[in-house]
Amino acid sequence: MNKIYNPDKGEWSSVLMRPTQTVADIEQTVEGIFQEVQENGDATLKKYTEQFDGVSLENLIVSEQEIVEAESLVSQELKDAIQLAKNNIEVFHKAQKTDKVTVETANGVQCWQEKRPIQKVGLYIPGGTAPLFSTILMLAVPATIAGCEELVLCSPPNKEGKINPAILYTANLCGVKKIFKVGGIQAIAAMTFGTESIPGVYKIFGPGNQYVTVAKQIATKYGISIDMPAGPSELLVLADDSANAAFVASDLLSQAEHGVDSQVILVSTSKSMIDAVEEEVEVQLEKLPRKEIAEKAIANSKLIYVTDDQTANDLINAYGPEHYIVCVKNEAFFVNNIKNAGSVFIGNYTPESAGDYASGTNHTLPTNGYAKQYSGVNLDSFMKSMTFQKISEKGIQEIGNAIEIMAEAEGLQAHKNAVTLRLNSLKNE
Repeated sequence: MNKIYNPDKGEWSSVLMRPTQTVADIEQTVEGIFQEVQENGDATLKKYTEQFDGVSLENLIVSEQEIVEAESLVSQELKDAIQLAKNNIEVFHKAQKTDKVTVETANGVQCWQEKRPIQKVGLYIPGGTAPLFSTILMLAVPATIAGCEELVLCSPPNKEGKINPAILYTANLCGVKKIFKVGGIQAIAAMTFGTESIPGVYKIFGPGNQYVTVAKQIATKYGISIDMPAGPSELLVLADDSANAAFVASDLLSQAEHGVDSQVILVSTSKSMIDAVEEEVEVQLEKLPRKEIAEKAIANSKLIYVTDDQTANDLINAYGPEHYIVCVKNEAFFVNNIKNAGSVFIGNYTPESAGDYASGTNHTLPTNGYAKQYSGVNLDSFMKSMTFQKISEKGIQEIGNAIEIMAEAEGLQAHKNAVTLRLNSLKNE
């Protein structure tokens, strides 16, 4: 692990650099696959599924029989855990519903705002070394609460041409009817353009590796909205001597095991805590089944010592972590002053894993510093805000002259005429 003591502010950008490629590095690959999918549809999806996932598929859609089979392969214990998590996620996201906003801005001028669901949404669920069935809960539950009409789910198959049973069980539990065995860049392209099998959507959700992240960004060039650029997972822990070093180490490793390109950082005003955490990481790492993956991520990790709380807070805001754990005596200062973070976990008994699975908050969060301008997925992510207005005869007389003056000042005579005609008709009456 890399120990860094009192880095100069001018060095923060290099110290906090993510171990990821830039869009430019892989954009050409993504664009090439997008073009192929646009031109050849399912044939391209099958070609790349064979190339990247090692399986040749006749049909891309998951059958009813496969869903029934998956249900029998998921233990009752796991089903109960998924149900508990689903209940908590529903409670938290239903609470985010807002009422219609109505106001009379002037006499006779009624304005209101209503939220309507996005009709067609795509859900990307990573498979591979860690099949993230929990992400289905985080996406399908709020999409259903919002009232989205069509949910399309894509997830990469294994070498037997199957999707992990827990993914299929959870998708079915959440009412997702269209599930496809496609992953990676080609899945994002399929939901962008639509193919013979896979419907096109209006907005794409879900995390993925760097290639999926860039693919989602490229999709926006073709008129598709995305939740956020959610790439490799990351965690920053702030801890002082009031923290439990074993707990802190376990949190760092919980993110490190996601993938070799995950990044974990410890910021502390205590050198002894940094040393204790480093020792604990080595002990716990030896016992992990995914040791090889976590080890590579830990090699890119940072243990950063700073002398005071204000410097620590400034450093953390400069980084903008996806996940941020606060385990310090002065927790109120940091909770009140965090400006850039996807999700915040407070206290020794609030592991980041809780938010990943069952506390109720959403785990689809902005990475790579995007927490500075993006929110994590929430109920509004699946909604559009639409404004309405209705103006009476009295209302157009109230604001009409102002509209005429402003339209004329901008040189837009037809805009002015649209009001003038109405005002003149009222005068004639």
